[in-house]
This record gives sequence, C-alpha cells and structure tokens, in this order.
Amino acid sequence: MTSAPEQTVTATDTENAWSAIATGYDEFVTPTHMWLGNEALHRAGLEQGARFLDVASGSGALSIPAARLGAEVLATDLSPVMVERLAARAEAEGLSTLESRVMDGHALELEDDSFDVAGSQFGVMLFPDMARALGELARVTKPGGRVVLVVYGPPTQIDFLTLFIGAIQSVVPGFSGIPMDPPPLEFQAADPTILRERLADAGLTEIDVATITESLEFESGTQLWNWVTNSNPIGARLVADLTAEQAAAVRDALDDGLRARAREGVAVLTNPLHIGIGRA
Repeated sequence: MTSAPEQTVTATDTENAWSAIATGYDEFVTPTHMWLGNEALHRAGLEQGARFLDVASGSGALSIPAARLGAEVLATDLSPVMVERLAARAEAEGLSTLESRVMDGHALELEDDSFDVAGSQFGVMLFPDMARALGELARVTKPGGRVVLVVYGPPTQIDFLTLFIGAIQSVVPGFSGIPMDPPPLEFQAADPTILRERLADAGLTEIDVATITESLEFESGTQLWNWVTNSNPIGARLVADLTAEQAAAVRDALDDGLRARAREGVAVLTNPLHIGIGRA
C-alpha cells in the first residue's frame, strides 16, 4: 500500500468529499477549533456590530465565535451539508445575526466593499486557486477593513499527522504517507513567508503573520482516528485502503503512541499554525 498520486479535482468532487465527512467534522473537529477562531478574530480586531464574512466556513469554528462577539456574520461553504450543520449550531445557540449560504469561495456572489472583516480558517488555504480566493476576500472587504487567514504550518511538524502516518506504517510498512513534493494544497501556505506573499499579492497592506501553537488533547486511539479521518478528505483517503483488521491495528498503534505521551490519561499533540492578517 502506497500513497495515491494527487489528481485534479472538480468543484463537485470537492463538494462531495467535504459533504461526506461533514457530520463527523461537526462532531469531532469543529469543537476543537472554536478557541482558535476566537483568537484569530480578536487579533483581527472584530468588533460588535461589524459585518464579518467567513469563507469555507465548515460548520462554524470561525463563524460561531464571530456571532458570539456580536458581529453580523455571513458564513459560506461549498458543501451544503456543512452549511446545514453550521445553521443548526447557530440556531441551537440562538445566534440570530449569523446567516449561512452555499457558495464557492473562488467566485463570491457578493458585492464589492461589503464587509468590515473577511476571513477563512483552514479553508482558503486548501483552495486550488488560492490567489483567486484571496482576491475575492480582498474584493468584498471595505477599504481599511481586514482580511484574516488561518493556516497550518509545515506538515512534518504537525503532531497528529506524523503520529497517524507512523501508526499506519507500523501496520502497513509499505505505506508512504502523503506526497510531500509538492505537498498537498492544505500546506501550500505552510511557510509564513509564502503566506505573507500571498496576502500582499491580493493587494493587502500592513500585513502581519504570527505563528502560534495549537494543542489538541486525545485520550484514545479511537478518538484520534475519528478526529483525523473526519478533519479533511486527506484523512479519509489515508485509511481508505485499510482492511478492517488493519484499521483496528492502526487504532491500537495510536493508543500506544498516545499512551507514551500521556499525562494523567491525556496526550497533548501540538501543531504550528499561522494567522495572517492584512488591511484592504
């Protein structure tokens, strides 16, 4: 078993891939990233009553914190299932200032200069045409407003990914992981210098890129398995060819790996993240 080569995918392929994991993403992943959305919004200076746009919103790890801060929020995502899950979260919290719509971030169906702050957390970073998507974020942001982007750092420094791939390799020695030359789209802005350049190319100024550390807590191999396989279509593809017996063995290997890192039954996995902010 080896990693599959990267293939060109259509918007429909992307929509279907994310819709397939949307329920699991909402259950396992979104709650772990709410704190990060709040952090990014505070750094971007989002204020009560401001208009905020979230592109590739998933089920709301950036949009929900924005609405909690009192912003008027429009959340967009290509996946209708993600949008449904986000709407359900907003309704459950009584967040009446949050609207969600299905929309392609490569071509926003929105007027110029419409939002005080526009952003994307783990979304635009994986777009096939990231430059176009960033241009759209800048276009719909009011002059003087801010654009904020949250992306992963280098894949070799992402604890959950290296541990997960290592567990598969312990069961399937021929497994080579994800392609690294070039890396997947998810890591196209993993270098902070590249992220800064992308923001500048979109016409943004006063750019600031900060690197922070995300800490994720896991108590079992099954918990980590559920998180990774629902966090991104890449995670689902990593295990697509495993037999039931191999999958069980990988979860056991994850248990061993987490146990070696655990303190009082909880293992903390860390990942470098970049928060890039520019002024329109």
